[in-house]
Amino acid sequence: MDQTQQKALNALEPYILLSKSANSPRAAADLVTQATSAPNTFVFAELLQTPNIQALQTASKEYAPYLTLLHIFAWGTWSDYTETTNLPKLSNVQEQKLRQLTLLSLPTSPTTLTYAHLLSELSLSTTRALEDLVISSIYAGLLTAKLDTLSQRVDVSSVAPLRDLRPGSVPRMVSVLEDWDTRCVSVLGEIEGQVREIRRKALQQRKRETEHEKAVAKKMGENEDGKGKLGKRGGGEEADEMDIDESGRKSRAKRGGGNFLGGLGRRLGGGN
Repeated sequence: MDQTQQKALNALEPYILLSKSANSPRAAADLVTQATSAPNTFVFAELLQTPNIQALQTASKEYAPYLTLLHIFAWGTWSDYTETTNLPKLSNVQEQKLRQLTLLSLPTSPTTLTYAHLLSELSLSTTRALEDLVISSIYAGLLTAKLDTLSQRVDVSSVAPLRDLRPGSVPRMVSVLEDWDTRCVSVLGEIEGQVREIRRKALQQRKRETEHEKAVAKKMGENEDGKGKLGKRGGGEEADEMDIDESGRKSRAKRGGGNFLGGLGRRLGGGN
């Protein structure tokens, strides 16, 4: 449970105990005033459920409106209070608290957080009053927000879970959650489909790369074999040519050497 919510429940506990002895409509009405004026009391559902507070529903016109007032503090807004007739007049503390509770209910869309809209919804006359209300709510731990004075808006990032559920709101919440669940399932299905497609393309790319690598390796192997055979053939032919050249030269040398000696012998003989 959120700490702010636990703090609010603890603050309400004494008034729940006091409700057991509030046997008269006047005592029950006074208890409503005390509970809605006390510091840190921001949830009222448990107090509403007590028998003596519920008994105000059948009380006189003087005291019955206090039950309606407690309903508004539990799940209503400042507009609900101003639009409902015959309600008890609020003290300054009660006005501040009801405006703070209303501020928790308003951040449902960006358009509800402009200064102009908030001033209207909270019946505040000046920007300074609105900013003071927001700042007090932040320090009380009711919400996390920033004042954008340039854009004249309140940027709310989170609110404390301090509003009670209005009667009949559960089916609507269930419907909203079911719609959200349906959209989440649809998005997850699309993501899974995209992941499968990416994997399929990756496998195809890997297959092409493997085939390309095999083709390159095969081509390189064929080239190496061709160079080896060519080298062997070239070496044999060159060796044969060298043998022929050397034998030719040797033959010519032998023939030339024999003729030279033979001629020299004849000339010497002839001289004798």
